[in-house]
Amino acid sequence: MNSTIRTQALALLKRFYGYSSFRPGQAEIIEAVASGRDALALMPTGGGKSLCYQLPALLCESGVCVVISPLIALMDDQVSALIANGIPAAAVHSNRPDEEVREALEQTRLGRVKLLYTSPERFVADLPAWSRSLPIRLVAIDEAHCISQWGHDFRPVYTELAHIKAQLPGVPVVALTATADRLTRDDIVKQLALRDPFLWTGSFDRPNISIEVSPDPGKARRISRVCELVRKYPDDSGIVYCLSRAKAEAMTAALRLQGVNAACYHAGMPAAAREESQRAFVNGDVSVVCATVAFGMGIDKSNIRWVVHNNMPANIESYYQEIGRAGRDGLPAEAVMFHSVGDIITLRRFIDDSDSSRRGINTEKLARMQAFVDSAVCRRRMLLSYFNEEKVRDCGNCDVCRSAPLRFDGTVAVQKALSAVVRTECRTGAFMLRDILRGADRHDIRARGFDRIRTFGAGADMSAAEWNYYISQMIQLGLLDVAYDDNNRLRPTPYGMRVLRGDERVMLAKYVERQSEPRRARNSGATADERHGTASLLSRLKAVRRAEAARLKMPPYLIFSDASLEDMARRRPHTPEEFLEVSGAGEAKTARFGRIFMDAIRAFEGAGFNL
Repeated sequence: MNSTIRTQALALLKRFYGYSSFRPGQAEIIEAVASGRDALALMPTGGGKSLCYQLPALLCESGVCVVISPLIALMDDQVSALIANGIPAAAVHSNRPDEEVREALEQTRLGRVKLLYTSPERFVADLPAWSRSLPIRLVAIDEAHCISQWGHDFRPVYTELAHIKAQLPGVPVVALTATADRLTRDDIVKQLALRDPFLWTGSFDRPNISIEVSPDPGKARRISRVCELVRKYPDDSGIVYCLSRAKAEAMTAALRLQGVNAACYHAGMPAAAREESQRAFVNGDVSVVCATVAFGMGIDKSNIRWVVHNNMPANIESYYQEIGRAGRDGLPAEAVMFHSVGDIITLRRFIDDSDSSRRGINTEKLARMQAFVDSAVCRRRMLLSYFNEEKVRDCGNCDVCRSAPLRFDGTVAVQKALSAVVRTECRTGAFMLRDILRGADRHDIRARGFDRIRTFGAGADMSAAEWNYYISQMIQLGLLDVAYDDNNRLRPTPYGMRVLRGDERVMLAKYVERQSEPRRARNSGATADERHGTASLLSRLKAVRRAEAARLKMPPYLIFSDASLEDMARRRPHTPEEFLEVSGAGEAKTARFGRIFMDAIRAFEGAGFNL
């Protein structure tokens, strides 16, 4: 770091914040931004992102840093904290009186405000005027993942921030977020037109958080588990995340009946009621808040000791951001998640009702979330691999590690799979990879010449189910990366290449074949896993039908009826001959629609998501 900037920044850090050293990455980001470079900073919740733009703002001799934030409550909290630290700051948003807004802008124009917080909507609307009247020296975009169509909290208004560089030439822009996968990171840079940005990706590992995931044990047990945590941490706080407003209200009422001082928070409540719940929680007047995902962004409360997900989140980014609100002080914290088939059905309905341009990626992200809850490998390793971070040893602080499955040295199997991926020049998805390894006689494999690579048939000694299981683990462990933007093709990671070369060995959870049961009457004897898988696949097949109907501009039922899709979900045909056995699938429909539905089934079973 530039010695002059380091000395000045450390002095300001001590002066205004009371710290004598930087956290990892802060110094490097501050130097880059203070030197006039654009930057993208990915730091975990509690990693100190705000200092990465607040200190460069203070290092400027004149002018203001405009901070774009998505939540009014977050803006007000940040401004209050800055003012409390002796730093002149203001916020401009719809909840402030017009006179107060005018005064804040006048003080900013006169150079008496160092940090001006505003919403993306207000910034986009006022940028033409502000670019002429305000001495803007830096723009900081908090929760920057909201600008990306690949992000977990996409907000269309954020895309209009792409005009910043054109209207404020020469003004550096720093984008910050706590959770973003590779696609989202690249898209943030592209959408904001950042020029030669300084990129910092801090470790996403939060080893102090214990992770526990389990199937829904029923309402009584879920409430009991939350009460256990309340008793375990009587002087601290916790959050219960719920999938809907009704569930948040029901959980609040149930906990109150148990004597727990709980508050509710969701977007359907009046603004004053939401603010009161948040204020009571932040101030410690209530120990638990039951909320939808609308709650928690930017809350800087250090003694949240636990987070419970009453339902499964829609994607890993949301999940990791939400559990990251616990243990910000680095002390032990707990993350507990309950999941059920009902959650998946609800989440798929949300996806079906969402913007059509995002359905595909949202479906894939939900599939990765499902793979996470069904995982037989260390959950922390899977989470970190999702964000392209290596962790070659199990964490010992998750439920899988505490009750580890039987493992074996899977290095040879992994090397076969990785070799096949490399020899196909990374042009295969998980399902095709499986069939290449097993030497399957498929026209598309022969057409691409993949039947002539050395590893064709090298895994014929294992069943399709075994390869599905092991390829899924390879993705979960970070040996293979899924290129969502390239038809879900697989690519070896640096970690995977080290294993392929023989530099490292890999332990895998051993596949255990489920005991088969006699076929019974419909819906009378299916196992919970079978019902889970069939319901999930049926939802995906309906999404495929809807998309195809829209493309052809025809009613969905003319493609296949619900009864046909249900039969398809149970049979899971992989060949045209098998597809013809589906109720309602004649030759014409098989020829016209069979391929796209079979592709969906293959992706469901073999794209690394062993459901």
